[in-house]
Amino acid sequence: MGCERTFHTAASDIVKIAISQPGYLPWAGFFDLIDQVDQFVLLDDAQFVKQSWHQRNRIKSSTGLQWLTVPVVFRGRLGQPLCEVEIREPQFWRKHLRSVEVNYGRARYFEDYFPQLKEILEKPREKLIDLNLALVQWLAGELSIKTPMVRSSTLHLEGNRSGHLVAACERLGATDYLSPHSATYLLDDLDMFAEEGIAVHFQNYNCPEYEQRFPPFLPYASVVDLLFNEGPQSGDIMRKGRGTPLTPDQVRAAVEKMKQERDIPRI
Repeated sequence: MGCERTFHTAASDIVKIAISQPGYLPWAGFFDLIDQVDQFVLLDDAQFVKQSWHQRNRIKSSTGLQWLTVPVVFRGRLGQPLCEVEIREPQFWRKHLRSVEVNYGRARYFEDYFPQLKEILEKPREKLIDLNLALVQWLAGELSIKTPMVRSSTLHLEGNRSGHLVAACERLGATDYLSPHSATYLLDDLDMFAEEGIAVHFQNYNCPEYEQRFPPFLPYASVVDLLFNEGPQSGDIMRKGRGTPLTPDQVRAAVEKMKQERDIPRI
């Protein structure tokens, strides 16, 4: 389509930006997104979604993937932004650390990472966002990611949804925007980016297999699962899951294929 452009690859004036909502103990794909760009925007003024990745994630246990959920205040606060969400039970971390110890205590690199995780979780915090950002900064460092990060709430942006993203790109001088693969709603708003001279592509990431306790291997756990099992090699392993970014046309074709397969009668 006319509003789509080729993802820039080599030029001194290219500025690649990615934007995503910071969740609790994110998976490897979140950090791969950060690692591919020149600046990363933590979308902390997006609307909070209860029982989403904003407040929970999964670790590997002997029975499969186990949820760790941060209890938050949400009653009477419909539509509150992520940056305003309060932690409801300050001692929640006790159960989380116990679950981590039970499932990773015998992992090869447990002793290398558990003390820092414990220090971050134990620190008293009123807001969920402060916890999530502390974890993201620490985990990015352990994965040797040096991309500068900025909170969207500090940019005082206008617009909703796609307009908000375009405004962030403009503010930071972006020429290229790398979107999380799941943000397919952008396919309807590509003109907004094109009008500002911003090329849009989508992340292409498949979680690579690595050493993991309690076979068989299960993908999509929190990146702490990778760290406890693979240690200093985790960053290199994370990057093995990276594919060439997808064009909007490629994503559109994949979405249409999924719709067609869903509509096929099952005999």
